[in-house]
Amino acid sequence: MKKVVLAYSGGLDTSCAIPWLKEKGYEVVAVIGDVGQGEDFEKIRTRALKTGASKAFVLDLKKEFVEDYVFAALKAGAIYERKYFLATSLSRPIIAKYQVEVAHKEKAGTLAHGCTGKGNDQVRFEVTAKLLDPKLDTIAPVRIWKFKTRDEEIDYLTSQGISIEVTKKKPYSIDKNIFGMSIEAGILEDPWIEPPEDIYQMTVSPEKAPAHATYLDIEFRKGIPVKLNGKLYDPVALLKKLNEVGGKNGIGRVDMVENRLVGIKSREIYECPSGTILHTAHQELEALVLDRETMRFKQSVSLKYADLVYYGLWETPLKKQLDAYIEETQKHMTGTIRLKLYKGNCTVAGRRSAYSRYKEELATYGEKDKFDQKLAEGFIKIWGMPY
Repeated sequence: MKKVVLAYSGGLDTSCAIPWLKEKGYEVVAVIGDVGQGEDFEKIRTRALKTGASKAFVLDLKKEFVEDYVFAALKAGAIYERKYFLATSLSRPIIAKYQVEVAHKEKAGTLAHGCTGKGNDQVRFEVTAKLLDPKLDTIAPVRIWKFKTRDEEIDYLTSQGISIEVTKKKPYSIDKNIFGMSIEAGILEDPWIEPPEDIYQMTVSPEKAPAHATYLDIEFRKGIPVKLNGKLYDPVALLKKLNEVGGKNGIGRVDMVENRLVGIKSREIYECPSGTILHTAHQELEALVLDRETMRFKQSVSLKYADLVYYGLWETPLKKQLDAYIEETQKHMTGTIRLKLYKGNCTVAGRRSAYSRYKEELATYGEKDKFDQKLAEGFIKIWGMPY
């Protein structure tokens, strides 16, 4: 039998994919990437085996995911279309990387995933795999099988004697990791309809958040968050804590219509408390530390970096080149930002850094003023002279 390595989540599409691939004559090896979904991975592994996989590997990728992917995007300031913190997008290249490694160990010549032909994840998996090993083929069951709706997939699984936590009443497609969650499908496909409260898992409604504010002091070292309220955290624990605190305060809900890579617009709901908090803090520290021209130029780099992540181009030369530039900008990104969380709002309350470019004696209009205002006349004449 031909051997195929399937990126397996245990969700509807990949649960259908195992018996379907077996019907097509494949031996299926399932790879389950733990990027902080918080699920019962032994249950998912058992489900993969029960549905026909010959082997199922659970890989703990959380630490590498946060350190090498989430924090890389944070330092870059990568936010897709000004709203999406790229939680799902960032998880795909690391899963694809280990999917390729398992294929090598298992001597498999084919990879598979459960992505649709309309989505972005198919590109992220396949392009990453091709960049890492061009000899590997990929099969995408969802693009070619007979099922046209999620209801048909549920019926197929039922006929196979397989149970799954998806119903026709709640046919949402959900992807979750330690950095955030994406939710789509069902009634969410109508952009006029307000998302029902029961779709949210990480955040409370801002209306039900505490009536008092929560303050957080986040300390960065060279662009990486290391301390929360004076306590040192490892990267995984830090994101968990920020998700917990942010979620309780209704922080991190995003409802957006975005431009998918394949050319269609889609309505997406995201929850990303830690992303909202960390990006807000990081932006405020950059405003304090970076010089004007570096800050302005880096904004354009941030947009490009976000596109590269979203478009599945993580392993490309340009992305690696931008990483080198971004690292240079983060050399002095050390300091502490105080944030105020209150009923869905995340705002800055204080800033400090040994590398701060803010000088009170130049900005003040009080007695400490050392700015020579007489110089402004000559500056204005020279500034306006070309026009």
